[in-house]
Formats: sequence, C-alpha cells, structure tokens
Amino acid sequence: MRLSDCHNVGDLRLLARRRLPWPVFDYIDGAADDEITRARNTAAFDEVDLVPNVLAGVSEIDTSCTIMGRRSALPLMLSPTALQRVFHWQGERAVARAAERFGLWFGISSLATVSIEEIASLVSTPKLFQLYVHKDAGLNTSMIERCKAAGFDAMALTVDTIVAGKRERCARSGFTTPPRFTPSAVWSYATRPRWALDYVFREKFRLPNLDTHVSEGTGRAVSIAEYFNTMLDTAMDWDTAARIKQDWGGTFCLKGVMSVADARRAVEIGADAIMVSNHGGRQLDGSRAPFDQLAEIVDAVGGEIEVICDGGVRRGTHVLKALAQGATAASGGRLYLYALAAAGQAGVERALTLLRDEIERGMRLMGVTSIDQLDRDMLRRR
Repeated sequence: MRLSDCHNVGDLRLLARRRLPWPVFDYIDGAADDEITRARNTAAFDEVDLVPNVLAGVSEIDTSCTIMGRRSALPLMLSPTALQRVFHWQGERAVARAAERFGLWFGISSLATVSIEEIASLVSTPKLFQLYVHKDAGLNTSMIERCKAAGFDAMALTVDTIVAGKRERCARSGFTTPPRFTPSAVWSYATRPRWALDYVFREKFRLPNLDTHVSEGTGRAVSIAEYFNTMLDTAMDWDTAARIKQDWGGTFCLKGVMSVADARRAVEIGADAIMVSNHGGRQLDGSRAPFDQLAEIVDAVGGEIEVICDGGVRRGTHVLKALAQGATAASGGRLYLYALAAAGQAGVERALTLLRDEIERGMRLMGVTSIDQLDRDMLRRR
C-alpha cells in the first residue's frame, strides 16, 4: 500500500498501521475503556443527513472563514496533539508546513516534540498553543511567556484532563514517552525498521516546552496516564482558567467544554472560543459526542463566543454538518496524525488535499457557494 493508494482518512489509518510499531499505532488509535465514545464521535455524524439544494450556480465557491480573528482557507483546524515525532521523525514540523501550505490554523501541545520558538519561526499561518496546567506554576508561566514572545495567535486551555482516562491499549502495550522497547512489543519494533532507525538515529527525542522544568517524558520514560496523574494540577477550576486568560492576555480558548453550563461559564470569563471536545474519547468513556452536543451549545451561546466542533471528523461532509449545526469550524487530531504516521509531511498534505476536495465537492452538491449559507434547514436527524 502506497500513499497514492490512500483516498480517504480511513486509508491513511491503514497505511499508518502498517508502518508503525503496534504500541505507537495503538497510542494514536486508542481511547479510554471500551472506546465507545471514540467510535461515537465519528458515528454521530451519520445520524444526521444532508438535504441539498440544486440549480444554485456553484461554479465559484468560497471555502474560507474567520476563526478567532484569523482567516482560514478552510473551516477546519488541526487540533494540537502530543508526541508527534514519535509517530514520524518530522513531527510537528511536517504538520506546521502542511498547515501553512493549505492556509489553516494548527496547534501544538504542551507535550510537543518541537519547541514553541522553532514552530513560530517556521511558519506564518495562525498558531494555537494548547496548555496543560501543571502543578509546577513556574512551568505554566514559562510556557505562557514563551508563547507571548514567539507571537502565537491563541492559547487553548485543555480542561478535560484533571486525571488520565484509562487507555487500556496503552496499558497492554506498555507504551511510554519516550517509547521503551518492552519484551512484549520488541518484535513489532524490529519489524518496522524504517521507524526504528529514524527513532534511534535521528534527532534525540525530547519535550522542549517542558524539559527546562521536568524530566518526566523526556529523560525518564513514563506512561501518559502516569504523567497526567502525577504532573497535572487536579485543583484547576474556573478561577484558574480566568487567571490563565488574564496572564495570557490574548485570544483565549477552552478545549474540552461539553455542557451548556460550562459554555456559559466560558462566556462569563471572557473566553473568545470553546472547543466542544471529549479529547477524542480518550478521557471519559461514555461521554457524549461533540457533534451530538453541538446544537444545544450553539443555541445557548452562539453569537457570544466561537464554537468549534472538535473530534470524530473523518470526511469533508462531517465539517459541513458541523457548520450547518452552527459551529464556527471543525477540528480534529487523528485526521492528520494517521497521515503523519503514514508518510510525514507528504501524508499530511495528502489528507488535507482529500478533505479540501471533499469540502469543495460537498458544497457544490449542497448548492452553497460560501460556508455561511449552511444552516439547519439542510440537516435532518434520522
């Protein structure tokens, strides 16, 4: 299977599975407990049908929109995800360059494998930094100040990781950061020589946004669950969020909002946007899908705050359904992580080309020439 054989995100997932050691693939692909929420995130889009209009004159269409004050060529964001150089040696650099080529927002994680400063110098497209609030207040301050100095466009505070979800695939494989070659998985690493050689002989793995303050995840191998449960601040509350917004002083987003009550609180503290998200189903299994919760949240706070539907997106029509439901944009992580793991920057560009084409084709078939023409009259729940 080659990259040219990939015609959708699902194909890119299969190619990534062939090229990655199974503990690494399962870290990307897996989720919490029975992974019901992970599956539901995508399946939720299938419960709503599109109702197209015809004879609309769609020779010229405009797929662009404004997200958090910056223009985007598509109503799609690349969500911040951790540990990207574990999946492919190019890591965040590949995603940043692909996002710039396509004119999209993208984000990097606190647990990124490329520094805030390098990403800022690499591309000019809109950049989001995702903040995990650590118990080490000095580390939190350091990341915020570095983002200010580097000129990041927005900060997203992740609010759904008070404790780690139980990611059973990772527990079975023994996946850690940095990866350890455990006896149960050594054969998988040995039979993926391209990945293994890149990991061993290319740039040393590190977490440059953290390693000035902590060794976990860079100098000492830990599981993601252990990292979250020992390093992150379980006392984080709404006062913490308001204080971080004030310390940041720029465009501010809360990532992980799922209830109307929390959406209203986000408005009250002056957040500019919320990402309706359940962390890709990796935290609370059995929680509602973002798309299923979207209409209720938009009805409650739409017009007061931007609402981004994050998670489960695998098709351009999923983006269109989210927009018709009232979202400012859609976003996702796995949709480009599979592609990154499959083929680096070329893979991410392949994924974005496919999704762009699906959005453009879907708009023409829906009879809309700009995304602001999408509305709920074009949706029917089964």
